[in-house]
Amino acid sequence: MELNEIIQQRIAKRQALEALGSGVAERVFEGRVEIASVLADFQEGSKVVLAGRITAKRSHGKVSFLDLRDSTGKIQLYVKTTELPENTAKLFENIDIADILTVKGALFKTHTGEPTLKLEDLAVLSKAIRPLPEKWHGLKDVEMRYRQRYLDIISSEDVKKVFLLRSQIVQEIRKFLDARGFQEVETPMMHDIPGGAAGRPFKTFHNEYKMDLYLRIAPELYLKRLLVAGLDKVYEINRSFRNEGVSTRHNPEFTMLEVYQAYADYEEMIRLTQDLFVHLAKTIRGSQELVYQGKNISLTTPWLRKTFSEIVKEKFGISAEDDAALMLSKLQAKGFAKDKNKLTRSQINKIIEDELELGMTANPVFITDYFTSLCPLAKTKKDNPLISERFELYIAGMEVANAYSELNDPLEQKRRFEDEVKDLNADEQKSVDADYCLALEHGMPPAGGLGIGIDRLVMLLTDQPSIRDVILFPLLRNQSEAQD
Repeated sequence: MELNEIIQQRIAKRQALEALGSGVAERVFEGRVEIASVLADFQEGSKVVLAGRITAKRSHGKVSFLDLRDSTGKIQLYVKTTELPENTAKLFENIDIADILTVKGALFKTHTGEPTLKLEDLAVLSKAIRPLPEKWHGLKDVEMRYRQRYLDIISSEDVKKVFLLRSQIVQEIRKFLDARGFQEVETPMMHDIPGGAAGRPFKTFHNEYKMDLYLRIAPELYLKRLLVAGLDKVYEINRSFRNEGVSTRHNPEFTMLEVYQAYADYEEMIRLTQDLFVHLAKTIRGSQELVYQGKNISLTTPWLRKTFSEIVKEKFGISAEDDAALMLSKLQAKGFAKDKNKLTRSQINKIIEDELELGMTANPVFITDYFTSLCPLAKTKKDNPLISERFELYIAGMEVANAYSELNDPLEQKRRFEDEVKDLNADEQKSVDADYCLALEHGMPPAGGLGIGIDRLVMLLTDQPSIRDVILFPLLRNQSEAQD
């Protein structure tokens, strides 16, 4: 049957329901309970009120069996129309898969032991005009899954489980940090200058103030202002935005955890990161041994460490003394940087990091001690000003965390900002954050800062291959453009 014909039939049934006094604005029967609670304390013969969506319907003459689902579970309905009141039987004749009902009835178990509710009364809460996809077998078209996530979740318990686990992961992160004395805060998502991290910003305009604004790339500089204010342990689970390419690991809108602790350094952040990841793995997966896309991963601590300077010297011939032009020429000589034009330090760093990901093992690896020229916000090592106290964490070949011993010298910070702006290409936007430098001039304690990509973390803990599989509504092309 063609979709348009199905829709017309369902509209006719809706009209029939309205004529019977149901189907548009019914209220849930009083005393409604969740299906999971009924199944957990199942008592044959007791009468209950439920509500949910019909996801399957099997008819045998005057007897029908239906599956009713709410957010907590599924139960079977047994319907014998000859035993129903006349009006209720007529309502039932107009019920389809995907309709949302409230029902009353008595509990019993079938001869096969299936928990079942014998229907005595029903009301239609919402008449579905369109059918569920592929008769409840799930959406097969990946693009459609992302565009119509609500159908994806209705159609697949596995997809639903991923997003329930995502919520649980975020809750556990909060519990973990709260228990260690961290304070959750919120900082602005609109900034008057682009900055806070490397990346191309989204731009908007404030009509009342008549000023350009930028969606934040990261909340880092505002969170460190709070260290100046005397809030020694803060974190934010933040939405950030980068106006750049998309991939299985990148989405323009993404979620980060950023943590800052006064009187700490990147060694403390290494310990915090290990403790958090192990806690999440044990809590969410029940073990610190994981499998991600067929790769076995052990989170047993301590995790492996490698230094950035040693890796890039061996792979690219690059050293900390090299300026951006020399780094670029060495990358080009090795066949890594195809673009012959000038590249900024952050762009060069992106090329290096992309290549590093390809050579990573599945188990966690801390890449430590980055070139200072690539770390404008990190404190240098005492014995070598060309190297900064920074690490990036890779698991299963993905960068999932980044941390510094935070630079708290206002004069040095201002100089680095100015050098960074000079290094930009013509089409890039970034400014010296004078207000942040002003805050540092009032004194910021030494601190460790940590950023963890929540989306990639969820990918690891739920074994999902793409970042779009863990974001409820990922950004997609305009549908007409995508079809073209």
